[in-house]
Amino acid sequence: MSFDQLGLSAELLRAITDKGYRQATPIQQQAIPHILAGKDILAGAQTGTGKTAGFTLPLLQRLQASGSSGRRVRVLVLTPTRELAAQVGESVREYGRHLPFKVAEIFGGVSINPQIAKLRKGVDIVVATPGRLLDHLQQRTIDLSDVEILVLDEADRMLDMGFIRDIRKILNVLPKNRQNLLFSATFSNEIRRLAADLLNAPTEIQVAARNTPVERVKQTKHWVDRSRKRELLSHRIGAENWQQVLVFTRTKHGANRLAKQLTGDGLEATAIHGNKSQAARTRALKDFKAGTVRVLVATDVAARGLDIERLPHVVNYELPNVPEDYLHRIGRTARAGQAGHAVSLVCIDERELLRNIERLLKCEIEEEIIPGYEPDPHIKAEPIRKRDGQRPAGQHANAGQKGRTGAPNVRGGQRRRSSSRRRRVVG
Repeated sequence: MSFDQLGLSAELLRAITDKGYRQATPIQQQAIPHILAGKDILAGAQTGTGKTAGFTLPLLQRLQASGSSGRRVRVLVLTPTRELAAQVGESVREYGRHLPFKVAEIFGGVSINPQIAKLRKGVDIVVATPGRLLDHLQQRTIDLSDVEILVLDEADRMLDMGFIRDIRKILNVLPKNRQNLLFSATFSNEIRRLAADLLNAPTEIQVAARNTPVERVKQTKHWVDRSRKRELLSHRIGAENWQQVLVFTRTKHGANRLAKQLTGDGLEATAIHGNKSQAARTRALKDFKAGTVRVLVATDVAARGLDIERLPHVVNYELPNVPEDYLHRIGRTARAGQAGHAVSLVCIDERELLRNIERLLKCEIEEEIIPGYEPDPHIKAEPIRKRDGQRPAGQHANAGQKGRTGAPNVRGGQRRRSSSRRRRVVG
């Protein structure tokens, strides 16, 4: 379906043409008419499906239809991360380039004073992270009493990051009579409860099967000792000439250490995580997109909201404690019709985490054997360190038990697999 069939204004269609887009994605086809009609929606969509345009275009048109605002905040978009807030704000500017509306991004990690100055001049649309928005509310530097449309983008991630109390505080100061749009990659019980409190007779949209990763992602796993993960990662990047690699670790300290080690191996690498300043995070992402940095090492703060076109490789250097985070990580690749490769380096400590991920996927991830990097069958599992700012991982399997994932059998000292398991040797 083309955009001109969706009832969008001439100014918005012109902006869409400027960007070279012609065909609307499924989420855009389904969401735009309902939002234009003023309905609340509950939309399930993975990142990379075009959901930002799916809500940005119709909310701009609704502002356009109701006339000038006198520069009062009429639309509030809440996002979980600074990067996503910046990207949504930029999308609003691009799609609204032929309209008179002003947008302000509000997030932490930068000085609050320029944000205050911009708000004083008057804006129509605010894109914010919950924490910094609460700072503005406490300082009375923002007035949300005229908000007509509220968007919760990547709501499941906001709940995962512990923002539910902040979100409810913000909801308490908004007008009761407003349109609500909730976007989430997954519909957990917590999301359903939030939707029940927030949405009024919503239209539910689901453009992808629940908890299904992008089909174009080729997923593989390597069993390897924890002490040799970095060596194997450097080997694969160098031997196969990977030029743009997003690598996920579980902790901020681990991200810094790995980036330093990879740089020592001759691979240009940098880290991005919550302890980095906003300027450092922006610079790291810019260098990675430009190709001057070959490897970007990230914690799960970057699993959502990073918009990197044509990213060919994602590596789970450490598996996430929450299985759904695996989907968010690999969703960084295979976007906009491109193919992608997601590689997981799995040590015996992570056997239970892998089992949970494969249970979520309802299939086993293909195993690849890299000669020379097979794990020592006598190494026993150790407790997994929790991710920064998150709850500890659940119980892990006993080292002597043979799991369905094909992990080394420590008790017997041999590697056993079922005949149906997919595995191949990489020379």
